Amino acid sequence: MRWTKTFIPTLKEAPAEAEILSHQLLLRAGLARKLAGGLYTFLPLGVRVLQKIEAIVREEMNRAGALEVLMPAVQPPDIWKASGRYEQAADVLFRVRDSKNREWLLGPTHEEVITTLAATEIDSYRQMPVNFYQVQTKFRDEIRPRFGLMRAREFIMKDAYSFDATDEAAMVSYQKMYDAYVRVFDRCGVKAFPVEADTGVMGGKHSHEFMVPAETGESEVAYTEDGGYAANLEKATSQGALATTPTECTGEVGKFATPDVKTIDDLSRDPFNVPAEAQIKTLVYIAEDKPVIVLVRGDDEANEAKLAGALGTGIFRAAEAEEIHAALGAHPGSLGAVGVEGIPVFADEVLRDGAGMTTGANEDGFHIKNVNVGRDLGDVQWVDVRTVREGELSEAGQPLKIQRAIEVGHVFKLGTKYSESLESSFLDEGGKRLPPVMGCYGLGVTRTLQAVIEYSNDENGIIWPVNVAPYSVCITPLASDPEGEVMQVAVKLHDELEDQGVDVLLDDRDERAGAKFKDSELIGIPVRVAIGAKSLANGEMELTLRREGGKEAVPVSSIVERVLGLL
Repeated sequence: MRWTKTFIPTLKEAPAEAEILSHQLLLRAGLARKLAGGLYTFLPLGVRVLQKIEAIVREEMNRAGALEVLMPAVQPPDIWKASGRYEQAADVLFRVRDSKNREWLLGPTHEEVITTLAATEIDSYRQMPVNFYQVQTKFRDEIRPRFGLMRAREFIMKDAYSFDATDEAAMVSYQKMYDAYVRVFDRCGVKAFPVEADTGVMGGKHSHEFMVPAETGESEVAYTEDGGYAANLEKATSQGALATTPTECTGEVGKFATPDVKTIDDLSRDPFNVPAEAQIKTLVYIAEDKPVIVLVRGDDEANEAKLAGALGTGIFRAAEAEEIHAALGAHPGSLGAVGVEGIPVFADEVLRDGAGMTTGANEDGFHIKNVNVGRDLGDVQWVDVRTVREGELSEAGQPLKIQRAIEVGHVFKLGTKYSESLESSFLDEGGKRLPPVMGCYGLGVTRTLQAVIEYSNDENGIIWPVNVAPYSVCITPLASDPEGEVMQVAVKLHDELEDQGVDVLLDDRDERAGAKFKDSELIGIPVRVAIGAKSLANGEMELTLRREGGKEAVPVSSIVERVLGLL
């Protein structure tokens, strides 16, 4: 391909909207252009990268025995209501209406659709195991699209769904997909490590995310340096907080005035000086239209993913001030669970043996001191709902570190949640009708593209791994006369490499050599061959590797062999 025959609108400066480096390079390298918030048009270079990622994904899905299908993007809401996710996922669902005012959903994922298919087509254990996958555009109503393709309203995803007759067989299918994901990301040239993950609204009990380390990532991962443990911060556990919860009480329980105290920090300062680890933080949520109280230590943060598991529902939200006052008779800043009846109380395990603690009195401007948790809080459900922090010890005794990362893939063992709710069943060997055990496996194609950029770049631009580069080789003639020797030799090399199946870009623009070099580095082509009159006079061409840098003089007679050996 000649540069003048394609469309590569590079930019010298990043648009102001691009907050992170990978988003900046996505736009500067001419891979995509923004239409509106969370909506992007992919230009020729971007399409070539997407196609290469998709090809790798398909090859590995097929290798793992999955079968490609293509499901409708438009879905009826009834199947989402049947699964229970119509309300759970309400905040991300795009809803549209047809000419008869009937509601339809633009699919963010396809568990309901594939299970509906299975309900009509899979009737015997002999038809399983089976795994269906597709590569399709998805839609999610992001409230705040940001970071380019990382949080978009429209994106390309590979989603797969396995059906098995037994739980044991389902774990075999899960492992096949897990292994396939390892191969996909390795071939894409990006370090994506698996971590234990929360299942969220997807359901199920077994889940791993594939994360790419990045300081600009939206997720956080807790891990140990020995590689023995890695989990999404929503899922991560530890042996407990570094600071010790007080377990001795030196005084009588009593209410005291705390005017103008609204926060944990307020109470920790003069004149009260109550350390955060000696305070009980009281949070109120509305779960399925009913209030619940959640208690964590004052220096901890509640983990809402863990809380969803404790509550047994993903349908909950932080209570409004008016709802809190109606339930407890006080406003935030003076809340507690002492003496509360009729409202479920969930307390973090770190508080279990606490004594001499301070909590709100459920009276504005007052707190209670010397609280013994076990004695004074009544009927409490003990759960792990805190977010672990760096430095805490893993269950194996290794210090935890926290790393920001980009999620590029997610595998779930769903169990029978969807097959039961959507009435999918099969006859087992004994003639008993059972729901199939399902798994689902998502991989963000567009997100992977940007994750590669985030992971592989330098001050000059993108550094594409060969397997996903839009072009593997850029030929840069230093003279633009189409009849001159330099251009003629460049064209000949282009044709020879193309005949060998190499994706090669010939920069035939009438531009300065420096501008051509800068653009080739910006768009990240792995191998560049520069051809000038002086080098040709010496029977040589100049070869530069984008990742390694440096220049190598290669004889004209061996340049094709040398380039092929690098790819």
